[in-house]
Parts: sequence; structure tokens; C-alpha cells
Amino acid sequence: MSDEPKAPLTTTTSIWPAAVVLGVAVVMLVVFMVINLVANQGVSKLTAAKIPVVVGGLQRDVAPGRALTYCRQGEEVPSNINDAFLVPVGTVARPGAHTPNLGAGDFDCTQPMTTTHASASSLISFFNAQLESRGWNLFSKGASNGDPQSLFQKAGNDGFYWEVGVTVTKSSASSVEWTFQIYQNSQTV
Repeated sequence: MSDEPKAPLTTTTSIWPAAVVLGVAVVMLVVFMVINLVANQGVSKLTAAKIPVVVGGLQRDVAPGRALTYCRQGEEVPSNINDAFLVPVGTVARPGAHTPNLGAGDFDCTQPMTTTHASASSLISFFNAQLESRGWNLFSKGASNGDPQSLFQKAGNDGFYWEVGVTVTKSSASSVEWTFQIYQNSQTV
């Protein structure tokens, strides 16, 4: 038995199976791109936000006018917080509005108001319905001194939480005196 050295066997490996797999992948990619182009509905453009309609209770003043002008400061209040500036019909501002910080810290504004032909409970119900329908979170009811009050919170597009408080200070058979307060919470979103 003699084993003579022999040259190794030559085999050829074909690249055609790999090319077929690659070709099928390219064809599938092209087919799905064509389907996407044909079926694509595009990105829908957002229209102006619809103001919710709350049925029942006090009616919203569609043009609150000067009632909350003092606190509605565009350079301080983010655009998505502006929906808090609403009042019921028959509301007027009383003297005594103030901004304690006046730009030297977190924004804080208080405006005393009077609403005629309303009760304390109807005023609080008005704000509960209106602000919650606009994305504000009601997180507290009733002041520590027993006055009717509702406190709301919403994340502003400035990176901070904003809080709105409505507190009834005096109520009679013909009108309700109350305070509107809005402030920027120092806690970030």
C-alpha cells in the first residue's frame, strides 16, 4: 500500500444561490415601496383646536374681554395654558389684581372677580366642567378655611406645571365674589 500524495480535489462554489436570495429581497423591497406609495394617505395637518362645548350650568363668556386681561400676559403664560382664561357670562373684574413676583421668579397672578346671577356651587361647577374638558386636572376641592374652591393643574409647553385656582370669597343671592389665580409651579414636567 502506497499512498502517493495527490492534489486536492477542486470544487467550484457557485454564487448564484446567494444572488437569488439578494434578488428576492430587492424585489420584495420594491413591491412594498410601491404599495406604500399607492396606499399612503400622507400626514394630516392639524387644524385649530376645537373648543369643547359644555352643556348645562353657567354659560361661558365667549369674549371675556377685560375680565382676565391683567393675568393674561403672553410673554409669561405659554400658549397651551391660555385655555384657562375663561369666565362665565356676567363676570367683571374687581380691583385688587396683583402679580407678587413681577418677573422675579415663577409667574403668579391673582384677579378678584364678581359674577352676577350665579351661586357658589354653580361657579365651581362651571370651572370644573370647562377646565377638565380642556385637559386640566382637578386635584383639589375646598379651601382649608371652608370656602368653595377648585384647584387645577396642567403641563405647560414651557416645561413647567401650571396651576389655576378658583376660590369663592363671598356669595349672596344675586352674585358671587371669587378669586382667579394662576401660577407657574416651580416643579418641572
